[in-house]
Amino acid sequence: MVDASELWKEVEEEIERFSKHAIDLSDWLAKNPEVSEQEFEACRKHTTFLESAGYTVETPFMDIETSFFSRKGDPAGPKVCLMFEYDALPGVGHGCGHNVSGAMSGLAAVGLGRVMDRIKGELVLVGTPAEETNGSKVVLAEKGIFDGMDLAMMIHSSDIFTYAGYRSLAMDAIEFRFTGKPAHAAGEPWAGRNALNGVQLLFHAIDMLRQHIIPEARIHGIISEGGLAPNIVPEHAGARFYFRAPKRPILDQIVSRIYNCALGAAQATETEVTWRNFEYSFDDMLKNDAGEKFVEDVLKDLGVPIVPSLGTKGSSDVGNVSYRCPALQPKLSIVNEEMASHTHEFAEATLSDSAHEALVTGAKVMARTALAVFLDDDLRRRIREDFEKEKQEAQHYH
Repeated sequence: MVDASELWKEVEEEIERFSKHAIDLSDWLAKNPEVSEQEFEACRKHTTFLESAGYTVETPFMDIETSFFSRKGDPAGPKVCLMFEYDALPGVGHGCGHNVSGAMSGLAAVGLGRVMDRIKGELVLVGTPAEETNGSKVVLAEKGIFDGMDLAMMIHSSDIFTYAGYRSLAMDAIEFRFTGKPAHAAGEPWAGRNALNGVQLLFHAIDMLRQHIIPEARIHGIISEGGLAPNIVPEHAGARFYFRAPKRPILDQIVSRIYNCALGAAQATETEVTWRNFEYSFDDMLKNDAGEKFVEDVLKDLGVPIVPSLGTKGSSDVGNVSYRCPALQPKLSIVNEEMASHTHEFAEATLSDSAHEALVTGAKVMARTALAVFLDDDLRRRIREDFEKEKQEAQHYH
């Protein structure tokens, strides 16, 4: 019989042994940020780190240039996937802490790699670039990469708050394009049809719709094109919106009403309107009580203060993963004070001693969770049951 405590001792030793390498990787990424879909060096650094610990890495993966894939262990046993994020923000750098998060996953993988030859199970590693924009997890989920996993997991950087129950909003990114008829704005304005008026009316219609949708929904947009010159009636105009809601079925209903707003705006201004998704759609994050409770216990055991889930705020492509298999994305504090993410201040904080300590702690949390899923049949069953229950219940929201 496999001795779980002895295996964990070896995993922890390996994590400590490689911790400086992982910290160096995180710091290098912080000083050399690459934005979404341009993470070529970040991808290379991660694959080199994994290869140094004995992994064979495939990259590019699934036609995504900056993605990678690796696996180790027995494919006939339980499967656990560790996800890696490593894209930065334009002008801000690693203000979302993906340099720390990705290095955590790598360090956890290195630790687990030491014992996978003695475990009936398979560890799968997936590089998931472009979380900040056209989230690659959406494509990877659609292609079935996460199907059949007993758990997919990563840990995301946070400020002073650590919690296991991450929640995210479903999101659609939609661009509307209005087409009118140009005319001289002073000479013959009556001969034109103003596409910008269509966009303006769309904004007004959406603002009126707000009072009739749930307060947890979020709508925010910009005018992406408003015409060429003041003396020309705009022939083309456009707007881009993010629409968000706590559950996918709720969002689908809201977006269908938004389309009616667009059609009405076009009819009222005698223009034409089309729309498209300019980024992939994100699903909400399904909770998993059994998995989250286990992570909380590990965090407590490692001496990390935790708080209850802070509720549903932003959106992430990890939500799409959570509809394919049980998924967790705990938030782990990397600083000692409240601090807004997506800022220069947060990016600088990823280089701090507290961020380095959190990186090692996060790797241990992931490794212990993965090890338990491999070895504990009851935990694995409860995690699966929670996944199936939440997925079923999500279909009944409206």
